[in-house]
Amino acid sequence: MRIYAHRGASAQFPEGTLAAYEGAVTQGADGFECDVRLTKDAQIICHHDANTKALTGVDLEIAQTDYAQIKAQLDKSQQPLLFSDLLDLAIKNKKDLAIETKHPVPTGAAIENLLHKLLNSRAGEIKASGINISIMSFSWLATQRNIRSGFESVYLFAESLLINLNTAGVVGPSLQIIKNNPEFVAQQKKKGRRVFVWTVNDPTDVILCAKLGVDVIMSDNPAQARKALGYS
Repeated sequence: MRIYAHRGASAQFPEGTLAAYEGAVTQGADGFECDVRLTKDAQIICHHDANTKALTGVDLEIAQTDYAQIKAQLDKSQQPLLFSDLLDLAIKNKKDLAIETKHPVPTGAAIENLLHKLLNSRAGEIKASGINISIMSFSWLATQRNIRSGFESVYLFAESLLINLNTAGVVGPSLQIIKNNPEFVAQQKKKGRRVFVWTVNDPTDVILCAKLGVDVIMSDNPAQARKALGYS
């Protein structure tokens, strides 16, 4: 089972920042999980919320603010990464990437279109590094766009009935779904699907996911997850 750092090593560092992802490298994460959004000037940045206020105290709407303005108004330790910089870090350190495109957004499909274009422009570097790229979304329409892109696509969901809408090769259930139905992972494996589970922080839950045959967990604390599994 592989351990991806959820928004970086976000238990110890501000999520989505360079420090969080560098911390994930130090902690031995197998990959990075990130959320991506478009700024007003169409820069792809790593940020979960539509607004910066909850994380930084500064009220900036991502979609209505240029990236330079975001950087200028936030402390350096709070600044969200450009996705291209995270990709550089992943390639350099040979870390997989699980990229969640956020919806709904005012620019609709633009986030997928620009992300696919960027990844395709760097396909040679990605292949040479040996890292795996997955593109994830809770949106069924975005998932279809990701499937058509040719990249590994993950359909995320928090309600078990939504699995009936899935057409992707990878499913991304919440931890609670597999705790409520431990047979879920085996059922999906029989259908030839991989299983990515979010967000797994308690060591007991990490061990449960490993026993059930989960392929990837997203964890805020990769070092703790590795310790739970007895990894050196």
